[in-house]
Amino acid sequence: METSASITGMSAAKICRVCALLLVSLCTRPSFAQDDAANVVAALGLHESAVAARDMKGWEKPRKIVVLSDDSTRLAELREVAKDVDVVGASGPSQAMAQITDADGLVGGCNPALVNAGAKLRWIQTLAAGVEDCLAIAKVHNGGIILTNMQRVNGPNISEHAMALILTLTRQINSYLAYQSEGKWDRRPRQKLMDLDGHTMLVVGLGGIGTMIAERAHAFGMRVIATRNSGHAGPGFVDYVGVADELPNLIGQADIVVNVTPLTPKTTGLFNAAMFARMKPSAYFINVGRGKSVVTDDLVAALNSGRIAGAGLDVVDPEPLPKDHPLWHARNVVITPHVAGNSELKLDRAWLVIRENLRRYVAGDKLFSVVDVSRGY
Repeated sequence: METSASITGMSAAKICRVCALLLVSLCTRPSFAQDDAANVVAALGLHESAVAARDMKGWEKPRKIVVLSDDSTRLAELREVAKDVDVVGASGPSQAMAQITDADGLVGGCNPALVNAGAKLRWIQTLAAGVEDCLAIAKVHNGGIILTNMQRVNGPNISEHAMALILTLTRQINSYLAYQSEGKWDRRPRQKLMDLDGHTMLVVGLGGIGTMIAERAHAFGMRVIATRNSGHAGPGFVDYVGVADELPNLIGQADIVVNVTPLTPKTTGLFNAAMFARMKPSAYFINVGRGKSVVTDDLVAALNSGRIAGAGLDVVDPEPLPKDHPLWHARNVVITPHVAGNSELKLDRAWLVIRENLRRYVAGDKLFSVVDVSRGY
């Protein structure tokens, strides 16, 4: 009689290791679902700023904060932690425009017209992790406004989405879904199946989301390597962390390459024909970072020529992808329409972080997830 280990191809020892890792993770990591700001902050691993808000350029005790939301419950929660501050809700930018002139802070977006109209504006809290559009506004780029974002808040859902794209390709679920649409019982995949166990993943951009992807890949038995801008330090489940310049040397080791980088001048067009040429022909490329970090024509060429085995893409360039774009029909590609950031609990997590940052900003304390303008994230 076959054992479960022989059926899966994993040794009993490896199965125990994976189970132990998951058990420790469940027992030691706070729950994202628990309705408590401190718990969410700890679970996400959010970082405080080195400097308190009161010591940052331009800070003064705020009197008015404009929030791009007309949700009465959310607004009431914010008002609870911002005593003596006029927290004004607005259903959208046009309604907010009437309130922004004398506002000290803007929560929920980074509309250029609003920012430029806010003569007293000193703090912006976005609902997004990517801030390239916000940094394009001169007042923000020049450092005149404190900018905080949603770093790590999307980590749980984006990391799960990345793993879903990976498993769709490595288990060729995309092939079988195509057969299903034809009512066809065919056990032959269109491409060779790949086990994750024993293979190597390269995480390009080992920040909060990248770390969560690496942790999940490790639980599947993968060897994980990574790159990051900040240095060689990394968690124990990542075998090697290289700096960004090491990417060309590391990419050829990987069976799966996951891009989680923010969009900056250095990452724009990072994945081009030369970079795809360094990948194994059997390797998969996964993009849950930014569409413009990839030269799309070069990716299409790499897919159709067999230079790489396939791609799982939640972000593309351009977005939305035109109906007649060749990427829709490229060889062995799975595309989702920029939905990895969506989840049942994401907004709850985001508003808890916003509420805590508002409390801290009003008090002049250290803030979470302050964007480094010089780095772009």
